[in-house]
Amino acid sequence: MNTGSSNRLAGQVGEFLVCAELGRRGLTATPFSGNVPEFDLIATDSNLNSIPIQVKVTRGKTFQSNISKWLNIKIDDVNKSQIDKGEISIDNPELIFVCIFLSDVKSNNPDRFFILQKKNVQEICVSLYREWMENKGWKRPKNYKSLHCTYSINDLEKYENNWEAILNKLKQT
Repeated sequence: MNTGSSNRLAGQVGEFLVCAELGRRGLTATPFSGNVPEFDLIATDSNLNSIPIQVKVTRGKTFQSNISKWLNIKIDDVNKSQIDKGEISIDNPELIFVCIFLSDVKSNNPDRFFILQKKNVQEICVSLYREWMENKGWKRPKNYKSLHCTYSINDLEKYENNWEAILNKLKQT
């Protein structure tokens, strides 16, 4: 299976896993199969309060991102370096993210769910990127223009099984 279809399938599995878990918790949830740019599913409680949810899935050890979504970076072509111009003001900072580490079916390990807000993802990515780049003098070793960044299970641990974040957000609507 090629990487593109494997990633799409993982995303689809993740969306349905979140819907099933929310159903166990008394909520109705429905996915949109990638047809909505900012979110992947809607969760609704018995009072018809609804919230959008973004689902991120990986089968590996890290989630991939681009720091330009979170941090204003200027590329210095003369010095072949990057300049941190501060955090970006993101849209919908309280949007719920559910990050899922899909386990290998053969391993019998459970899938792991991490529930946080978009602004928390930004904080994690910015902190990790700044720390990594400061150690390198803001010069990426291979491609000084690369804006690739990652975050892992260790970076999300305090949000594991934080389903209350969704329930609390629904109460606020």
